[in-house]
Amino acid sequence: MMGAVDSIESFGLVDGPGIRTVVFLSGCMLRCKYCHNPEMWVKGEDNFTPEDLAKRILKNKNYFGDKGGVTFSGGEPLLQSKFVIEVCKILKKENIHIALDTAGVGFGDYKDILDMVDLVLLDVKHTDALNYKDLTSGDINETLKFIDALNESGKEVWIRQVIVPGLHDNKDYLISLNKFIKNIKNVTRIDFLPYHKLGIEKYEALKIYNPYENMPAMDKDKCDKLYEEFMQIYKNEDY
Repeated sequence: MMGAVDSIESFGLVDGPGIRTVVFLSGCMLRCKYCHNPEMWVKGEDNFTPEDLAKRILKNKNYFGDKGGVTFSGGEPLLQSKFVIEVCKILKKENIHIALDTAGVGFGDYKDILDMVDLVLLDVKHTDALNYKDLTSGDINETLKFIDALNESGKEVWIRQVIVPGLHDNKDYLISLNKFIKNIKNVTRIDFLPYHKLGIEKYEALKIYNPYENMPAMDKDKCDKLYEEFMQIYKNEDY
């Protein structure tokens, strides 16, 4: 069995707890308008065996400490779930903490991969079907199927929400996000990530149309204030 790895980050600090090796797997069925990794949309050539990738990850084991580990990201790692599972089987023998960074859109049958991970970083795109479709070109029902499996798994969940100006930065959306997250079990952390334009050059280099070419970046201070407002809603039982 082989997997298609786009890149590997050895000392990631934001994709899960502690110091982490982040494995970016290529291939994704969504086409998010704010995506900053369009080069990973199409699955690349298979370039790692599970044994080779596990060996590469384990080289960094001494840096993981008590909290660190590996995070499988992308692209969408669920599209290469069988490969990821085989890598995880090796890493589990070494007691490596495993996180899965996903939008929850794969081929279904998620139990086996969820059994292998310790933490899921769930990327919430939008909370209603029409806006989800417009933003990602995908079907929110696929993500909802994954959430059902996630709830059954009992795994710890971190929520990640990119905040796009004019789309997510209003109270109505914050209220809907609160209701959406309340249907997800074992959420221990919620992060708001301001939309940025760091990937705009990739669209130009790949000659891909960028629907957000003229979208301004999200102001970080405003994003922080929105997060504070959201947490007040999230903790309020009246919502």
